[in-house]
Amino acid sequence: MKVAERFQVSHFLVFYLIHSLQFGVGVLGFQRIVAEKSGRDAWIAVIISGVLVHISVWMIFRILKDFEGNIIDVHKDLFGKWIGGLFSTIFGLYFCLLAITVLRTYIEIIEVWMFPDLNIWLFTLIFLLLVYYVISGGFRIVTGICFFGVVLPSYLLFTFLFPVEFSDLSNLAPPLNHSFKDMASSTKSMSLTILGFEALLVYYPFIKRPEKSKKWAHLGVAYSTLLFTLMMMVSLAYFSEEQLQKNVWATLTIWKIVEMPFVERFEYIGIANWCLIILPNVCLTFWCASRCLKDTYKFNQRILLVLVLLLSYFIVSMMKTRDQINFLNDFVAQTGFYMMFGYIPVLFFLTILIKKIKGRKV
Repeated sequence: MKVAERFQVSHFLVFYLIHSLQFGVGVLGFQRIVAEKSGRDAWIAVIISGVLVHISVWMIFRILKDFEGNIIDVHKDLFGKWIGGLFSTIFGLYFCLLAITVLRTYIEIIEVWMFPDLNIWLFTLIFLLLVYYVISGGFRIVTGICFFGVVLPSYLLFTFLFPVEFSDLSNLAPPLNHSFKDMASSTKSMSLTILGFEALLVYYPFIKRPEKSKKWAHLGVAYSTLLFTLMMMVSLAYFSEEQLQKNVWATLTIWKIVEMPFVERFEYIGIANWCLIILPNVCLTFWCASRCLKDTYKFNQRILLVLVLLLSYFIVSMMKTRDQINFLNDFVAQTGFYMMFGYIPVLFFLTILIKKIKGRKV
């Protein structure tokens, strides 16, 4: 699969593509879920999950280097036209579900914390129209949105300094006080938060000199892992274990103690500004979904994008209850987990096996 250079982006921008998709709505409430099993050792589970993502990213680059294309080409070469097309379709639907999960969870936060009577149909329509406008500009525009989605809201990271004076660092001791099973369970609970790096499987051909983007991809993962770890450690030091389990969105609760002369309720500012982080998430995942379907069925990407957005619009608007949203979050988290620890390693070993077989034939 060859992409014209005018449609490609510089290799260093992979840092922003990776980080912007990992750092999303899950950051607002991942602490409670991860700490449920491992307690004060939850920050260790975050680091372990980051290491596993580094391994997965290394495997992805190895897979794509051998096939010189994206995941659609890999599926076609490994499994043939029909079965490979089926896998590629499932892959596209996965990205569609990931975008729906991010958008619906963010809308729920707005409903709970700011506007209980929010018109979901109208908000979703306006947001998806903006998404269509961005994606219709091409992958370079989507990458630019990811860049600004990392840079512009970065000031929010300084707000995590406010709870430090009220924190007790002794809450983090003693380390390694939980079983391997509990740590593994907590690492699995990080799945939804760390997902997004697998989009590299789709946009790889759109990177100029992709072999030079490896270090930037790993830097993006390392930066995300560092932020997740620091946020988890601040939360563990600030909350007691019982308090943390009662806070669905621990990050928003921390923002409630932020005091500034010009704003009284900083969590409102944080939630509003988080839209700048959610937009790249949704744009890139919908672009990946439409691109997977486009490369599979050789159809116009804009038409497929409209169909995907219409389907997503009705799904998001029809989800009303907390149980429905939780089910969607759990389903996508489970799917992402098995993709990271199952599907990507299988593809990796298949490519190595095929390469050895071809080498013997030669």
